[in-house]
Amino acid sequence: MDRVPEMLRSALRRDLQRGGYYPELVERVLEVAIGGQEIVSYLVHPETTFDASELRRHLTAVVLTPTRLIGAHIDDEPGQDGRPLAIATTEAIALRRITSVVLSHGVREAARIDHAVVDEVTIAVHWGSNSRIELEPASCGDPQCEADHGYTGFATADDLVLRVSAEADGRARLDQATRFASALSRAVAESFP
Repeated sequence: MDRVPEMLRSALRRDLQRGGYYPELVERVLEVAIGGQEIVSYLVHPETTFDASELRRHLTAVVLTPTRLIGAHIDDEPGQDGRPLAIATTEAIALRRITSVVLSHGVREAARIDHAVVDEVTIAVHWGSNSRIELEPASCGDPQCEADHGYTGFATADDLVLRVSAEADGRARLDQATRFASALSRAVAESFP
């Protein structure tokens, strides 16, 4: 009997517990979205952000199955009664719908390949669901010109972006993110006939 699928489920459960952000809820919504499929690879990425007056928690868990990429996002929202309300959202994307997997590697001492160390990896996955458009006024280069030249800008695929760094997340999580990205890239390539 192949124990790898059960070992991956156990490892996912353990990493959700380590993430510490409603692990039972995340596991429950993931199981519904996975629908009994085998887990090929996964990545759990907790993110905590601070602003002037609040601490915000967010957790993203992505699971690769033989046919789909499943993403779960968990956020706190203020409840009407003052108690926090958790919002858990999942999305299941057929691998054949994914149009790109972009991997950016942050490398220290890149000129010395024998000592180069990958310090961070950013995984960007696009399937056409979300794009971000950034616009700014266009100019002609003449500092005295007051004509309206319209706008210029760019569109960025923004379906899923995860950044994992050794400094913030630890070397083990960075290594796991790299393995997940490799498995996802391979699975997407193999999903096309």
